[in-house]
Amino acid sequence: MSYTYRGVPMRLQPGTVVPVRELPSVTGPVVSVPDRSRLVHLQFRRFAGCPICNLHLRSFVTGHAGIEAAGVREVVVFHSPAEELAAHVDGLPFAVLADPDKRLYAEFGVESSPRSLLDPRAWGAIVRAVARGLWTIALGRERAPSRRVNGGRLGLPADFLIAPDGRVLACRYGEHAYDQWSVADVLALAAREGRTETAR
Repeated sequence: MSYTYRGVPMRLQPGTVVPVRELPSVTGPVVSVPDRSRLVHLQFRRFAGCPICNLHLRSFVTGHAGIEAAGVREVVVFHSPAEELAAHVDGLPFAVLADPDKRLYAEFGVESSPRSLLDPRAWGAIVRAVARGLWTIALGRERAPSRRVNGGRLGLPADFLIAPDGRVLACRYGEHAYDQWSVADVLALAAREGRTETAR
């Protein structure tokens, strides 16, 4: 189901209920979103090999044990084809989904914009990400992104915390390429939801 107004994708709000769907993961078995037994942090990234995405996801690799302990399942979406994406995400401890037709992006109202890279707030992260990417590629630890990027290079990130019943508990639509929740943000939101459930 896509939420649109006059053909334009609409942004979801807390309280929106998303339908259950089974999605193939390039890093493991099929993923259910929402997950009936725990919260889901669904994050939308850019393209396979994106240096900015790689920089961000490293922090989620480091913090993965804490995220799991908080009862949150991490699910990451890219708009690259599965065969291209698989070469870049091998070994990640969480589910990675390929959405080359951007169907999920449209459903969740996730957009692209030139401001993703032109916003000065992103420039520091871009410099760090490119420097790290060049180094890791030179060492053979990572692969360079394709010259022709499926879906373009101007994607904006987005984050959603989804309850087992499908309710969107919280969301964030990035204003530039490095505007997203941190691990600490996800843990704080999960803890807040736990306190809310206890109080009911």
